Amino acid sequence: MKIVVENIEKKFRYHSVLKDVNFELQSPGSLVITGSNGSGKTTLVKILCGLLSPTKGKVRLIKNGNEIPAAEQRFHFGLVGPYLQLYKDLTAWENLLFFAKVRGTQPDIDRLKNLIESVGLKGREHEELKNYSSGMLQRVKYLTAIYHEPEILVLDEPTSNLDEAGKNFVRQTIAAQSEKGMVIIATNEPEEVALGKQRVEIA
Repeated sequence: MKIVVENIEKKFRYHSVLKDVNFELQSPGSLVITGSNGSGKTTLVKILCGLLSPTKGKVRLIKNGNEIPAAEQRFHFGLVGPYLQLYKDLTAWENLLFFAKVRGTQPDIDRLKNLIESVGLKGREHEELKNYSSGMLQRVKYLTAIYHEPEILVLDEPTSNLDEAGKNFVRQTIAAQSEKGMVIIATNEPEEVALGKQRVEIA
């Protein structure tokens, strides 16, 4: 698969956030988006995943020589970002089941159990999220993003609120995704920037 970002611009009323953003990424591969605070990194991430529409330009996904229709592109992405919300009155397990069904996938109970154990939440998966720390919530966000094995994993501030064990999990996730698909990281953290083989800087 290949993602092609062509001449992306985004304006909010009279304020221009992004202008003439272009890049390509081929699977397998990794790319880092950098830029100063307010430069539009998160806006670009949301456009890539279909959460925002660009004012101008296009995001194209090409698989086996065929372009994937815009309405179907979101099914090929997994996203982790600080603005994504989980249902805190539900347990981690219930959240995972819910998001699996939203994506139209049949929950694989054994896979869910393995993923929960992999992020250190075994034994706490049936607690309501309102009792979780910010780091634990971040781990659940990762599980909702990778459960369906997306071809493109997009991470906005990937190690936010995570301890060293959580950061190790993120690094392992990025390495694995880079070998089998694509990963796009929006960050200014030097350690995270080093995880991408390509780099796009937003002015």
